[in-house]
Formats: sequence, C-alpha cells, structure tokens
Amino acid sequence: MNKLEPYIRVINYYETDQMHVVHHSNYARYLEEARLHMMDQLDLSYDELERMGIIIPVMELHDYYIKSITYGDIIEIRPLIIRLSPVRFSLKYDIFRSGTDELLHHAETTHAFLDSDFKPMNLKKKYPEVYQKFDEVLSYEEVL
Repeated sequence: MNKLEPYIRVINYYETDQMHVVHHSNYARYLEEARLHMMDQLDLSYDELERMGIIIPVMELHDYYIKSITYGDIIEIRPLIIRLSPVRFSLKYDIFRSGTDELLHHAETTHAFLDSDFKPMNLKKKYPEVYQKFDEVLSYEEVL
C-alpha cells in the first residue's frame, strides 16, 4: 500500500468565534473527518463497516492546542495509527498549516471495536481482513 494522503480542509467562518479563531468544539469534527478520510483510503468506509456490524466509538480524546487556527486557513491533518490491538486502536493527528511544517495542533484518539450490540469485539478473529488493513498502516511512520 502507498503512503496515506493527508486530509486537507478550509476553515469556514461559522466554525470560528468573534476573533475568527476556530472554536475548540470543532477539533473533534476535524479529527473525525481526517480519520474517515484515512479509512476510505484503506477501503474501510465507515458505512460499510457498520453494515458488517462493526462500530468504532471514540473512547478517549486528547487535544493539544499549539497555535490558533483561523477563518480562511487551509489545514492539513496527518493521521497515523500508533497502537493496534484486536479490540482497540489509537491514532495521533498532527494539524499543519497546509503546505508548511507549521504545527498548529496535536491530538490523539482511542477507539474500541464493538459489534452491533455494542459489545467488545475481537476484530482480528471476527474480521481478520479488516484487522489486516489497519495493521498494514500501523508500521508507517508518517503520511505524505
């Protein structure tokens, strides 16, 4: 598999406060958009996973605000799977000003693999082909 492409996004006015700075509540949305973009690249669309009975809720979210992101900024989010087990995985996300190495934000999320009854699932046993796709990108050290 080739390296993953970063997720690129323009900041909308409605996502900001009176000072034109992104409101903190929007960062979780940005991370989810980047995570779904990454999963699409792995041919793991979330709607297909749900049809299979795989649910992936957020268990933890840690945000580190480094520099303000403001209206009109173009950001580049680089997600990376940093931990994987049969029942959960964790990602780190670095958000850069697009086209630069200027780090604006860092975050980490942890997710569980649940079945459609919201019970923990051993993804490696039940869907080894899905687990393998996550495992293939675990070893990458960076995205483009």
